[in-house]
Amino acid sequence: QVQPGESGGGSVRAGDSLRLSCTASDLASSHNAVAWFRQAPGKEREFVAAISWGGAIPSYPDSVKGRFTISRDNAKDTVYLQMISLKPEDTATYYCATTSTTSDRYAPKNAEYYHYWGQGTQVTVSS
Repeated sequence: QVQPGESGGGSVRAGDSLRLSCTASDLASSHNAVAWFRQAPGKEREFVAAISWGGAIPSYPDSVKGRFTISRDNAKDTVYLQMISLKPEDTATYYCATTSTTSDRYAPKNAEYYHYWGQGTQVTVSS
């Protein structure tokens, strides 16, 4: 297992878009499910999106539904989080996490199931 790395964060204005990337050299070969979580200062970590190694996607939380889309390109060992219509409340550090699974349809939403975490990438949305 390899620690994933995030990129793509930045400072944008409300209504803008960003695409985050999560890369790990064994993302596809280790049959990894991948999830995005975020944490704002003073708040608990929040599940954002997940995708199984076979491409199955569990439901998004209401806070991002319709605005965030997770996808993966196994050929590039990369998972993306496309974020549109960003709001100030989306401001947080976004973390990518991976876990090896035996099912190509399984992607947990609970952080305790993920064993490898990136360092995080900051997303700041101003009004």
